Amino acid sequence: MTTEVARLRRRRSPSMAASANDDSALAGSAAAEAPVPDELAHWSSGLPQPAVRSLADAVTQVLLAGDEPLRAAFLARSLTALARVVPSLDSETLGDAVGKPSDYAVLLRVLREPAVLATLEAGDPLAEAYLRGLEIDAEILRSEGGIMTVEEVARHLGITRQAVDKRRRAGQLLALPIGRHRYAYPAWQFDPSGVLAGFEDVMDEFFAIGPWTRAAFFLGENTSLDGRRPLDELRHGNIDGVRRAAGALGQHGAA
Repeated sequence: MTTEVARLRRRRSPSMAASANDDSALAGSAAAEAPVPDELAHWSSGLPQPAVRSLADAVTQVLLAGDEPLRAAFLARSLTALARVVPSLDSETLGDAVGKPSDYAVLLRVLREPAVLATLEAGDPLAEAYLRGLEIDAEILRSEGGIMTVEEVARHLGITRQAVDKRRRAGQLLALPIGRHRYAYPAWQFDPSGVLAGFEDVMDEFFAIGPWTRAAFFLGENTSLDGRRPLDELRHGNIDGVRRAAGALGQHGAA
């Protein structure tokens, strides 16, 4: 057993001991005490110590996050998928990926590789479509000034957080779900004086259209507007034209 594997076991044990009455914790503790597979005995022999520590810390975070059966199952399947695709990545791709500014961007970078897509699509023919959807969502979050938190929106509008939530539920503000009970507000729906003029009127035109699709509508070129973006047209005061375009999208979505 390597020093790093032993360190992982020592770091895992206290959390397991603290929840010894929990069935899943007991199962995890038993797993932590299981013999280390032979293939792990020399897993770090060719790695520099900083890389070993970095990987060991990441594995520790995974172990600590898998503190419930469903979480453990999700992590196990996700890591198995990564383990399948990593051997197909060359040094150039890996180097480019690890240079990305976020862990999320690292995943998106490697998952778009043809070799990786081929592996993924062997189990799911729609894998590429799913990944493209993730890339579009990421681009929406970065576009036109990025996103704002509910607290930032409240300060900008001079209202309470509760008032922001109320306007979100009423469909007056565009909020993108980014987690359990967490929302990101695209900054481009605001101007220095408050909400962009006409924005709420356009939001009223949508029917049965989800928030991500609404965001894509504002940021994408629109044939009803001669190829111009609805967001740009709103900024230029073409509220009626953007409302008609949004209404057409709403009717299409309801069909």
